[in-house]
Amino acid sequence: MNICMMTNTYLPHVGGVARSVSTFAEEYLRLGHNVLVVAPEFPGKPPPRRQEAIVERVAAFQNFNGSDFSVRLPLAAALSNRIEAFKADLFHAHHPFLLGDTALRLAASTNVPVVFTHHTRYEDYTHYVPFDSPALKQAAINLSTEFANLCDGVIAPSASIARLLKARGVEAPIRVVPTGVDIEAFGAGDGRRCRAKFGVPERAFVVGHVGRLAAEKNLGYLAEAVALFVKDTPGSRFLVVGGGPAEEELRAIFRRHDAERRLILTGPLTGRPLHDAYAAMDVFAFSSQSETQGLVVAEAMAAHLPVVALRAPGVREVVRHEKNGLILPAGARPEFFAAALRRVREDRAERRDFAQAARTTAEQLSRARCAEQALAFYERIRRATRRERLLTDRSAWGTLLQRLGVEWDLISRNARTVAEAVAAVS
Repeated sequence: MNICMMTNTYLPHVGGVARSVSTFAEEYLRLGHNVLVVAPEFPGKPPPRRQEAIVERVAAFQNFNGSDFSVRLPLAAALSNRIEAFKADLFHAHHPFLLGDTALRLAASTNVPVVFTHHTRYEDYTHYVPFDSPALKQAAINLSTEFANLCDGVIAPSASIARLLKARGVEAPIRVVPTGVDIEAFGAGDGRRCRAKFGVPERAFVVGHVGRLAAEKNLGYLAEAVALFVKDTPGSRFLVVGGGPAEEELRAIFRRHDAERRLILTGPLTGRPLHDAYAAMDVFAFSSQSETQGLVVAEAMAAHLPVVALRAPGVREVVRHEKNGLILPAGARPEFFAAALRRVREDRAERRDFAQAARTTAEQLSRARCAEQALAFYERIRRATRRERLLTDRSAWGTLLQRLGVEWDLISRNARTVAEAVAAVS
């Protein structure tokens, strides 16, 4: 199968969507399929030549509104001869706007189906847009819901997100397919090497976290909770892997608690250094409420780590309270989160049991298994749309109507979104 994946974020950008797309792309290639990833240009060291060979880059504005995201230029992808020559059997959109719109247009012009992965709760990201408001958050919900219904199928990273999409009115077929993790790689890190590199004492108890350092990750709460823990726990450290605009907020909170020397910020890590970082941790702490899966939680579990987390969609499906970690109510005060970390530290036998159970949970999320589930869904969608596509192929009028219909639907959707955004600030 020729699979064209269209995403607004990709390597070398470090984030959940970029890692998800690259993971599935690598597995599809391993299974004998052809893959083309269409993505914006990003600053930074490019991926290895082997990985970049399957990528078609489109021109983009960098660092949109102070974030570390790229925004592709309108219609840039539509001008690529490579996309046309690839002759995709299916387009897979990873966002409901920008290159997502392009995926719908290209699919309509080539008469092939479109699948959309709803990676993100977009209403949690409206702070990147001027004039954030409740109405703007609703507009973001409506935009992603309407986009999903323009697609032939929708992938939800977790069952809780699938239920949410149905409740919001998504009528397209939905299949739950998590992003898989490389179980062996994440379980084979060298924690001592990481500790030596970043000056972490060998006997220190390390609370760890991995992810973008951004407001939507609820990092102010996490920093407050872990700072309370480390300042009362001799020899403990907080090892944070990632980068982003919330870095200074973390430093400020630890400084206020007179615990800044216990905070270790590594910056973004990938590959073996990331695996080593997980291995250097004793417990993984996670408080984000905006995740649809919580990929880093699965990675931590693959590294034999118990998890302490706040209850949230996606996360609650992999963290089993008092089985492979501890999960707290979303509204729990930071003091209770700190107490949960203290419990994991003090009860070594329970921590060992949690770690073993975490690894068992992660084994159900192997990248090979998840890729096979996604490919099966692709085939289901292709079969379900085959008759309609054959009829369209045989009629030039039908092809024109399909293209005009998609274009009109996109224009209508975008007009409503703009009207809602304007109403939000008027």
